[in-house]
Amino acid sequence: MRARGRASSAGLVASFALAALACTPKSHVPAPPDDGGLTAEATAPIVDASPERDSAVPKHACAGDTAVTLFVSPATPVRGKPARVVAVSEAKLQGTLSARSGPTSEASDVRGGPPYFFVAELEAGGEKLDVTFDESGCEGTPAHKELSVTVAPHRRPPPWARTSETALWSSSRAWDSVTENLYSAWIEALFDAKEGENPSFSALHEVLRDPKKNFLFDHLGLGEDTDHAQVIRPDCADLPYVLRATFAWKLGLPFGMAECSRGGGGAPPDCKGLVTHADPPARPKPFAADAFGLFVRGTLADRVHSGSARAPFTEDESDYYPVDLTWDALRPGTVYADPYGHVLVVAKRLRENRDRGGVLYAVDGQPDGTVARKRFWRGNFLFAKDPALGGPGFKRFRPLVYRGGSYQRVPDKELAKTPSWSYGTVQSQLDLEAFYDTMDDVLSPTPRDPAVALREVVTALDEQVRTRVTSIENGRKFLEKKGPPAPMPEGAQIFETQGPWEDFSTPSRDLRLLIAIDVARGFPARVARRLDRYAAHGKPDEVKAALEAQLAAELGAKKVQYTRTDGSPFELTLAEVVSRAEAFEMTYNPNDCVELRWGAKAGSDEMSTCRAHAPAEQRAKMESSRAWFRDRKRPPR
Repeated sequence: MRARGRASSAGLVASFALAALACTPKSHVPAPPDDGGLTAEATAPIVDASPERDSAVPKHACAGDTAVTLFVSPATPVRGKPARVVAVSEAKLQGTLSARSGPTSEASDVRGGPPYFFVAELEAGGEKLDVTFDESGCEGTPAHKELSVTVAPHRRPPPWARTSETALWSSSRAWDSVTENLYSAWIEALFDAKEGENPSFSALHEVLRDPKKNFLFDHLGLGEDTDHAQVIRPDCADLPYVLRATFAWKLGLPFGMAECSRGGGGAPPDCKGLVTHADPPARPKPFAADAFGLFVRGTLADRVHSGSARAPFTEDESDYYPVDLTWDALRPGTVYADPYGHVLVVAKRLRENRDRGGVLYAVDGQPDGTVARKRFWRGNFLFAKDPALGGPGFKRFRPLVYRGGSYQRVPDKELAKTPSWSYGTVQSQLDLEAFYDTMDDVLSPTPRDPAVALREVVTALDEQVRTRVTSIENGRKFLEKKGPPAPMPEGAQIFETQGPWEDFSTPSRDLRLLIAIDVARGFPARVARRLDRYAAHGKPDEVKAALEAQLAAELGAKKVQYTRTDGSPFELTLAEVVSRAEAFEMTYNPNDCVELRWGAKAGSDEMSTCRAHAPAEQRAKMESSRAWFRDRKRPPR
């Protein structure tokens, strides 16, 4: 690929050619392959990214040539087949994307912020695919970027995708601000949905096989995302690694994993070693897509676990580094590690407006392989300050660089020198309330209407309960098979094990639900404590009383429905769910009927259809572990 614009050649290398890390000598990283071709003039408009403008609204500063990157997928477009063009920038994007060959089949509006991006799909025709981006509606010198890519008559995998007995793939690029921005755009596009929707997928490969979501669909030309491709079903700890590895593989970027402990005995997790894409595959395969699938399901799954994300903030040998708590830092692809082992990946942010506060969406994996999107709030993103738990909070993948003949992690002191990495340790200085107060300020910097904020809390609780409906329904289907009871692990192992217990029990989910109920119940008092943060009128006690009345009304109006043992539907108000908090301390066992798992009282009509109970010895174990749920404090892993 070659790019041409009004910027200097050095600027183009930095913004399009995906040059090496700023703190890394370029000689240590192989240059990107030249895909050939010349830049030609582009004429037919395919995307207008210029929103309707109000003359009273001041224009934003132009991004300029060096700030805009154009990217085409697949790596080698095939004549007559769809190709996707992505424009991405750290600055606001507004303008027109044009191509000389082929009409547009689909386009999307500008997303993100930052990075900002938009995607267009078109058909590759002729010998070259010539694309131009012209910035408009801004103050200053607008960007003009051109890109010309060779079009092939048939699929042609790029050189870096070849697997061998000595390496899984080769690295032809480096992680820098451009590739990181493209990674963020890819994550957001994968899991994007309308505001208020909570998309859920049975497995990650379901998303990767959708060309409307995955703008890197079959990027390597290996059929790696077709219906016959490898099954990819990561759990929560594996999900961020699988996403990062997939992106790195497709673009020829470095990827690596440390070997970390889980911590225990009062000590946090610690990490050592580094397995990378450049190491010999454990089980070499002649086909690159098969080799990558085995790597994900074998080497990666065996090495990665919840402790990998919880390493202390100062651990240079860990795969992650901590970031600042700012809007720009918490971009898609950022990972959230909770103190008890759950891991989520930031997928989208929505800035606050007059009708609601700012929103941060993240995706997580479940033991059964399900991947779902959920919003940031205390019920989903747990936090605690305890050295024994490691370093919970928001983090990003630590970039790898090639130095002295091997791949190495960039240490914290180097990351701190480059603002684009957003390195920061402020999270380590925050207690529980300070962390959530800071996040409130980041997502919604202007004073909130407390009534609107309370409705958002109830909406988040409602979403969490509805997600649990799916999990409990899976448990009902498990009992329908009338197999042997799921064996119950000992002690803290109830939160992480394998087999039917992992697939159908809900101890982690129920603990988060209990915390979410506490958050909803405590919201009026929280507003009274931070009246300066809310656009509230009146004395603290008056505001609290009014919000408590509103909370009762909101909870009574929301309803959820689950399926009982006999297949009949049963409806609960959210108020009823909240009132059953004590019962939810003992409702996670998959050997119990669904009625009991929803907290139905013995002798009630709701409970009349129950046909299964956990063995007595398992109930005794649950009683001995009940304090974890009663105190809302999961034991460290």
